[in-house]
Amino acid sequence: MLLQRIITATILAVLIISAVLFLSSVYFSFIIGLVVLIGAWEWTYLVNINKIGMRVLFIIALILPMLGVIFWTQFLEIVALQFEWPGIREYSGLIEWTVIPPVLFWVLMMILIRQLPASLLKLELKSSYRIITGWFILFSAWMFISRLRLLYGADMTLYFMILIWVADIAAYFVGKQFGKDKISPDISPGKTVQGVYGALAGAFICGLALGVIYQFSWMSIIDFVLLSVLTVLLSIYGDLFFSLIKRQRGVKDSGIIFPGHGGVLDRIDSIIAASPFFYAGVSLIGFGVFQ
Repeated sequence: MLLQRIITATILAVLIISAVLFLSSVYFSFIIGLVVLIGAWEWTYLVNINKIGMRVLFIIALILPMLGVIFWTQFLEIVALQFEWPGIREYSGLIEWTVIPPVLFWVLMMILIRQLPASLLKLELKSSYRIITGWFILFSAWMFISRLRLLYGADMTLYFMILIWVADIAAYFVGKQFGKDKISPDISPGKTVQGVYGALAGAFICGLALGVIYQFSWMSIIDFVLLSVLTVLLSIYGDLFFSLIKRQRGVKDSGIIFPGHGGVLDRIDSIIAASPFFYAGVSLIGFGVFQ
């Protein structure tokens, strides 16, 4: 099983790295959009939406605003080039403020999962609320991964991916070796406090290494290390959030598309939660070295 997981993870990593490095921001957005749409299909299964028509409508409800954002961004770039305006970052406008709701949502989920796991497991929401929640978190993830690639370039996007992967690997092996205290046994019995420490240590090392490689000032290195650690902390609770949804549905995985790994949501759950927060942090810190 471990060998199968490693092989699958390696293939996926190669494909993702290739997409980040070699595709334009537009094509990258389309590829990420396709991944998110597959995850959206799995979400409809997790929240017990069984009618094909409803599932298709959910997919369409994601596709339309995705296309709207892509075409609007392309229009702004064409206009900027025509009239010699500054780069798109200078006139992206209200879109930047839309990062606040998903960040607040995931911070709230982290607090609730930490404090009230048993109550969340018993919580029964209407299907409409579950659909809206899924639309909100999936669209937000797509939006801010796409904008990270567009505004901060391939290197920053690749760093974000590597950060999540390193944290995931560190959590797995440290938890396997030293784990004894469960972080949330009601939701995910396999995750331990020691594994979380391993993930945070991995994030610390990633942030420090990046700052040294790009020769940031010490103040900037501290900012980036802090951002990396907090991003990983939020990603862990993103993983727990999807574990909560799967446990409420009574399933282990969101799908079977990846051998040894389950479905798409099983692979991108941490990224979904972490991407708005990481994007917001990079925007506040103001790193421009990856443009």
